Amino acid sequence: MDRIGKQDTHPFGSVRPLSAALSDKSARADRGGGVAGKARLESADWRRKMSDNIAYALLVYTALQIFVTVGALKSHGESLLPYLALVILVVAIIPACRRFEARWNRLDDKQAHDPDFGPLFRRDRIMLWLLAIGLPFAITGLFKGLSLLSA
Repeated sequence: MDRIGKQDTHPFGSVRPLSAALSDKSARADRGGGVAGKARLESADWRRKMSDNIAYALLVYTALQIFVTVGALKSHGESLLPYLALVILVVAIIPACRRFEARWNRLDDKQAHDPDFGPLFRRDRIMLWLLAIGLPFAITGLFKGLSLLSA
């Protein structure tokens, strides 16, 4: 049964003994033709690629959030709206990133290396980066507009 239809009871997914993980690792190296084959298999792992994209997107998001929100805080002095924008930005990104990561971590080893998942990966990667780059500007802009209307 594939992992997409099955719910894992362990919080970190299925837990296997270390000996099974080591034998799988050596079997993959043998099938892949040594170090070069292993690198080729790892480079096509959609789970790892999405995890890397999420990590980089969170770094960019955090930097943008700090600079955009600090700019809004300096320009509006006493208003609490920029602080509310900061809280909303933090609350908004965490569930979105968890959803992206969970979707790709449900793939089994065969699916994780399947080139047919390429278009889906590109779609999710574009959505992730649009969210990471656009959300700080959109929410801060919305709250700047609201503060101008209320002033």
